[in-house]
Amino acid sequence: MSVNLMTQPATIQPSSFSTSFTLDKAHYTECYSQSSTLTHNKKTYFKANILTVFGLIILLFTPVNPYAAWFVIVLGIIETLGVYYHKPWWVMRQMFSKASGSEVKLTIDEQGILTESFHINNRILWTDVTIVTETELGFVVFFSLGKTAMGKNIASKSYISKSCLSDEAITFISQKNPVVA
Repeated sequence: MSVNLMTQPATIQPSSFSTSFTLDKAHYTECYSQSSTLTHNKKTYFKANILTVFGLIILLFTPVNPYAAWFVIVLGIIETLGVYYHKPWWVMRQMFSKASGSEVKLTIDEQGILTESFHINNRILWTDVTIVTETELGFVVFFSLGKTAMGKNIASKSYISKSCLSDEAITFISQKNPVVA
């Protein structure tokens, strides 16, 4: 009696995950907190400090019109406030955008990441992805938009929250991290 041990080759089903989320304040706040690289240190405030000191030098040690000096000082103060309140300022700008409050359909498949809404349709191809960084609450996907006229890569990043993803989708994205040589 012979037993045929030949088996049929396994067919791999292409993976595709779809979900949707709303662009609201909570989403924008999570996006900023998980993907921002801004740190509050001396280097971050350098430009603001230079403007303020330069304005004070003009005001105290030159015969230039004091209005010009005060203008430069106020620019330094505004720059300081802009750096210090960067997160709420960014979130507020997003909340005023036309896309705020809209629903976004997210599809993750073998080709890449597709986001569709009334205002934008965007696809990030896996071949353009340079690195996927997993954070506590999601993924930051770094990708190339193409090349400049000078031949340099135009880099960008996008954030995907885990809150709207299934466990299978999270595993799928984690496995898509390109090998950096």
